[in-house]
Amino acid sequence: MTKRLKITQTRSTIGQQGKHRGTLRALGLLGIGRSVERDESPELVGMLRKVRHLVTIEEVA
Repeated sequence: MTKRLKITQTRSTIGQQGKHRGTLRALGLLGIGRSVERDESPELVGMLRKVRHLVTIEEVA
């Protein structure tokens, strides 16, 4: 069974690279305080590594 992750945007995209803004949009995060839940996958882990300074990540039980 794969882990379920809760991803919350904690910082603004103002002043960030376009790649980082695009990655957040692809994750479904459209603003500070917004959260999404996703199943862990290698693709997701790579996306989160790219924007780790803008989000917090928690495991969902």
